[in-house]
Amino acid sequence: MIRSLIASTICLLVFALFETAILSNMLVLPAVPDFLLLIVVYMAVQNGRLFGASAGFISGLLLDFFVGCPFGLNCLLRTIIGYGAGLFHRTLNLNGILLPALQGAVATLLKILLLWLITIFFPVGTKTALLFSSSRLFELACNTVLTPVLFAFMSLFNTYILIDTEKVA
Repeated sequence: MIRSLIASTICLLVFALFETAILSNMLVLPAVPDFLLLIVVYMAVQNGRLFGASAGFISGLLLDFFVGCPFGLNCLLRTIIGYGAGLFHRTLNLNGILLPALQGAVATLLKILLLWLITIFFPVGTKTALLFSSSRLFELACNTVLTPVLFAFMSLFNTYILIDTEKVA
């Protein structure tokens, strides 16, 4: 399990750097696709609730360090989403196109809804988030389209990321 957590952390770090350093500086994009969120969903569905919550927390922590937002905001969002995706541990097929796209859309919608709720309850220190702005809809569309591609890419690293259930049990 430790090997899987270390490999997942390295993977999350690489994608966090890619997302914050390269994609966020592209002026053509109205919003940045959230690769970290999709990777957390992939890891959670493959490894379960605990691993999903841990991967969500680590990805949120990395984003909080790299992006200028209130510390802990991304940790909270991604831990909840990782735990929720982990409830579907090994029950969902991640190899197709339609189901992974649906998982990416649901995770993005949940992130948008949770962010909106947080800004309602804690308006000081966070920017007011609109539920459905053009940038949110662009992010939703990008995440939905890119999820099957990212899941197929992540499946190449299953030997490093997946927890070996025979050794754990």
